[in-house]
Amino acid sequence: MKLEGYRVLDLSLFLPGPMLTQIMADHGADVIKIEPPSGEPVRNVGYRANGESVWFRNTHRGKKSVVLNLKDPADVAAFLALAREADVVIEAFRPGVVDRFGVGYEAVRVVNPRIVYASISAFGQTGPLSRKPAHDLAIEALSGVVSLNLGNDGEPANPHIPVADMAGSFTALAGVLMALLRREKTGEGDYIDVSMQDATMAWVPNVTGPVFAEDRAPRVKEERSFGGYAFFSIYETGDGGHVVLGGVEHKFVENLLNALDRPDLIPIACGGPGPAQAPVKAFLAQTFRSRDRRAWEEWFLDKDVCFAPVLDLHEAFHQPQVAAREMLVRDEAGNLHIGTPIKYRNEPGHLRFDLPGLGEHNDELLGS
Repeated sequence: MKLEGYRVLDLSLFLPGPMLTQIMADHGADVIKIEPPSGEPVRNVGYRANGESVWFRNTHRGKKSVVLNLKDPADVAAFLALAREADVVIEAFRPGVVDRFGVGYEAVRVVNPRIVYASISAFGQTGPLSRKPAHDLAIEALSGVVSLNLGNDGEPANPHIPVADMAGSFTALAGVLMALLRREKTGEGDYIDVSMQDATMAWVPNVTGPVFAEDRAPRVKEERSFGGYAFFSIYETGDGGHVVLGGVEHKFVENLLNALDRPDLIPIACGGPGPAQAPVKAFLAQTFRSRDRRAWEEWFLDKDVCFAPVLDLHEAFHQPQVAAREMLVRDEAGNLHIGTPIKYRNEPGHLRFDLPGLGEHNDELLGS
């Protein structure tokens, strides 16, 4: 596997850091989770199956667990001993915390100049908000993302996926892998400062047009990506389900409106987003209410149109496509796992389903 032989020390908790190191573990890295005496909080968060938190199972499989109290100088020394033989350190405390503990980048670099050390924080290591606490929702709010997520009442609604957490996680993963690649040429490690806010704002290049071109906030319901196009919108079906049209290219517009015997609406649908799209939206809304969701799924099978049913999460995980891509995996004990999203042809990832007990590997890794 691609990361076989690399050792990763993971000081992070909750989601961004553990998700990053989970992917590294799935591709062969030896990941050592450094837990406080109280343990990783998500061991005890949310739904449980067969005695384990589902969240913990899907972010900590195949890792090892070492318990260290970083307020204890002896445990700090133990961490630095582990860091001497490590390739990567991941931490997600507020800026300054790891330095106060004595396990920050400068301390680790003294014992291991080749270390690749990544800090994931809400706002990064610099700037006026750098020491402010924040989790995913607050970061999404300050990044402008919540303002784009409007309910039918026009008011902001809670986003339902952790965009900031996952953007920070995958940005940090890319940074770590680039630093490891560069280390092969220079022999030197590096320090990576990842801000969840930076990462989130880097994910919106397709919706910044009004801000950059016209110096204004988006008029959300009128913009291209948020329902301003009839062919980039959500529609209710006759049984109370929903479907989406998700492609505004002319060929898709023509294919659908010709099939529905409304070629007269093609010029409007191919025009700009906003209120002018209303006649097409009204026709499509009335049309989609004429059949149930399943009937529309059947009807669209032979149509070259960007169409999809709105699935609930249970339906989504049980699609044939998800099974074919091995994104839902069942271990020998019957527990379900999210698969690894990075697919190599020559050295595919391998999911190791064992979960570490709290401090299970202290003796093995720390010895005396």
